[in-house]
Amino acid sequence: MNDQPISFEQHIKPLFRERDRQSMKWAFDLWSHDDVARNSDAILGRLRDGTMPCDGAWADEQVAVFQSWVEAGTPA
Repeated sequence: MNDQPISFEQHIKPLFRERDRQSMKWAFDLWSHDDVARNSDAILGRLRDGTMPCDGAWADEQVAVFQSWVEAGTPA
């Protein structure tokens, strides 16, 4: 992930498509740092087991980026 610090706006938000956002808006906003940070453990679990997003699992590299963000304390 380079030497650049991981951030929600630059690294995490772009992972979620508009389609993903619309399908989850009943629960929380995938483009909101606060919402994703608050639900990060549940989201990570679903990303790991391939149940999120609903139309197919993320690549391992994408899951690793999200996991790194969670491990870094979900920085904005």
